[in-house]
Amino acid sequence: MPSAVIAATGLFTPDQSITNAELVAAYNAYADRFNQEHAAVIAAGEVEALTHSSVEFIEKASGIKRRFVLDKAGVLDPARMVPNIPERPDDQLSIMAEMAAAAAREAIAAWGKPVSEIGAVLCAASNMPRPYPALAIEVQQALGIEGFAFDMNVACSSATFGLKTAADYIQSGSVRAVLMVNPEVCSAHLNFRDRDSHFIFGDVATAVIVEGDDQAGPGGWEILGSRLRTVFSNNIRNNFGFLNNAAPEGIGQPDKLFIQQGRKVFKDVVPMVAEMIVEHARDLGLDPAALKRLWLHQANINMNELIGKRVLGRDPSPEENVIILDDYANTSSAGSIIAFHLHHEGFAPGETGLICSFGAGYSAGTVFVRKRG
Repeated sequence: MPSAVIAATGLFTPDQSITNAELVAAYNAYADRFNQEHAAVIAAGEVEALTHSSVEFIEKASGIKRRFVLDKAGVLDPARMVPNIPERPDDQLSIMAEMAAAAAREAIAAWGKPVSEIGAVLCAASNMPRPYPALAIEVQQALGIEGFAFDMNVACSSATFGLKTAADYIQSGSVRAVLMVNPEVCSAHLNFRDRDSHFIFGDVATAVIVEGDDQAGPGGWEILGSRLRTVFSNNIRNNFGFLNNAAPEGIGQPDKLFIQQGRKVFKDVVPMVAEMIVEHARDLGLDPAALKRLWLHQANINMNELIGKRVLGRDPSPEENVIILDDYANTSSAGSIIAFHLHHEGFAPGETGLICSFGAGYSAGTVFVRKRG
């Protein structure tokens, strides 16, 4: 069986960004308005007053300094606090397909081969714009790719689950090459009125092309092994879906957006992921402490630093444990791929690294890669 190779990657970044200071100003204006409008019930102890957010709080809690978004004005409007992304007619390319296709075109250009060699398109992301038709099929059509396509959703772990699926298709001989895309419009499912999470997410799209080593040119990254794990938890959840129509009393409630119990997530996920990485590395005959670089899911700098320390057995350097969430924030499934795309240089043939993602489910995926000559 051929080994699977990551041959190329691509990235689409929106042209609008929001700093922490801008986000804090909008949230605090909303909080002041809320407290004024509900002054009587707050004074009676029936409703809790909203407290201000701050740049210092955000950076200490997350390491995030700014985030890219599709629509800045809607998010920063204290009377709205939701991005303005109008629906498009069904005969036009959807916004998420447009983002995915842009990232894919960059990957295809770097790959340097015709799309006729791609036999499958996987769209792996946290939130799809509709139940059907699959977004992956829309991207497939936009790029002129034949074969088959389908969507998959494992929340923030979707990209590593997608890489594992792509590698399996290559190793089985089902297709010659697979395109995996990760479009994330996280600003549309974030509650910007929640002080504890209003700063977390940004928008972006990434793309990865996986092919067999029997046809890959020089360079690229051999996938040494991939492993997946899921453990059910309600600590990160989003209850939005088509069944809301059958229970209209729940429409517009906070649980129809992103909700999490952050402290519980930190306590549960850090040891689970660190142990998974170490065990998988050793099963592959790799010394986890000798990994040249970690491209982890970009959720929280404190989680990433602790996972890196547990895996390497020491405090990792910035070059070893890549952090891009200061610029991009949490971009769900795309985060580890952004880190890999932007910071994969400096490897000699034979040196190894790790792409890892983790999130709601709980879910986690590890993909160990080795630089090819």
